[in-house]
Amino acid sequence: MRIAVAADERTGVADVLLALLTARGHELLPHGALREGDRPDWAWCAQAAARDVAEGRADQAIVCCWTGTGASIAANKVAGIRAALCGDAPTAAGAREWNDANVLALSLRTTSAAVLAEILDAWFAGTPSTDPADAANIARVSR
Repeated sequence: MRIAVAADERTGVADVLLALLTARGHELLPHGALREGDRPDWAWCAQAAARDVAEGRADQAIVCCWTGTGASIAANKVAGIRAALCGDAPTAAGAREWNDANVLALSLRTTSAAVLAEILDAWFAGTPSTDPADAANIARVSR
């Protein structure tokens, strides 16, 4: 899977994220502090990763900033993006199932390596719900 990845800081958890994604066989499109010469500010790099998804260059994206909040807000400003800030595996699973989220937002401050692995397991195992009520909600926010 092709994954756009953005972070506004090159921290330990950002490096762990890159290593875990690479070990899982994903092709990475880095942005921000993860790519030499890129603008590292959260709004710029998170939107660049989200645009990769919206424009078909990536299947999904993972965006990171200190809290994850700014990166999720920036990504959600891109048409067609449903970014979810996830701090644990059950939230990531729910975001994929009920919200058909296509961008995972993470906190560089609170996400440990162990929790990160659990979040990624849940995120990549998740599939969108086929329930008509869930589809109606996705359609509503896709306008």
